[in-house]
Amino acid sequence: MNAPPAIAVSGLTKRFGARTVVDRIELEVERGKICGFLGPNGSGKTTTLRMICGLLIPDAGGGTVLGLDLATQRAAIKQQIGYMTQKFGLFGDLTIRENLEFIARVYGLDRRASRVDEALEQLGLTTRADQLAGKLSGGWKQRLALAAAVLHRPQILLLDEPTAGVDPQARREFWEQIHGLAAEGMTVLVSTHYMDEAERCHEIAYIAYGVMLARGTIAEVIAASGLHALQGEGPGADRLAAEIERRPGVSMAAPFGTALHVCGPDRAALHEAVRPWAKTIRWSDAEPSLEDVFIHLMRSATDNSLVMEH
Repeated sequence: MNAPPAIAVSGLTKRFGARTVVDRIELEVERGKICGFLGPNGSGKTTTLRMICGLLIPDAGGGTVLGLDLATQRAAIKQQIGYMTQKFGLFGDLTIRENLEFIARVYGLDRRASRVDEALEQLGLTTRADQLAGKLSGGWKQRLALAAAVLHRPQILLLDEPTAGVDPQARREFWEQIHGLAAEGMTVLVSTHYMDEAERCHEIAYIAYGVMLARGTIAEVIAASGLHALQGEGPGADRLAAEIERRPGVSMAAPFGTALHVCGPDRAALHEAVRPWAKTIRWSDAEPSLEDVFIHLMRSATDNSLVMEH
């Protein structure tokens, strides 16, 4: 018998005044999966995460999180969730160890000293345990914030744009840690603007202005988009982007180094659009990228972001 999903919500809706920020979102996530939340600013990603973890009450819809009812068991759900926010929220004038000891007391954990030691070891913080948090670089602050979020051994981890402003090596190490946690059975929801991070997730959900427009694995989302792509190579190919993008049948044209990547929903129309340059540019079929899909979805979505996202 299959285990029930870690998250199973439907019809989730949240309004602030006259504006519907989240509009009938449906989401199911299996235990141990990493689900990426993507979408433009003001799209309702953070609001959706906050409803799932019990911090916000939906105006409509509901479901279960870890088998607990979202409407009546919010307090129990919160106990099982770790939440890492965008801004570093720990104490800069305390050491790494002192911050984690404080978090352990807040959660009323037993074996506090050994739990802190385990967290320091798991996230590679042991050698820096006595450094002040405020003196850490972005990557080390991020590790500390993650250690704090998982100290109470939650079953679900929510990450709200966790790697903004962090260097590429720190980001890669962070994602290795996230995959390690998922392999141990933790379910992870992560909102991000980075396409390479989306591709590190097991599955993704794309939300634009409160509406879910795409859901599934990377391959499923790209296939469902119905987009086709061409790659153009030759003298000055990268300088043709603006001109080709105005042609019928072209959704977008973007230079990649000296090559040009052209994308659209109709393969024949795409070939016709680039035909005037067939003698100077070599065109070949290419795979649409996740970025292609998201730009296409964003351009077709209705922007209702009259105010900033809550």
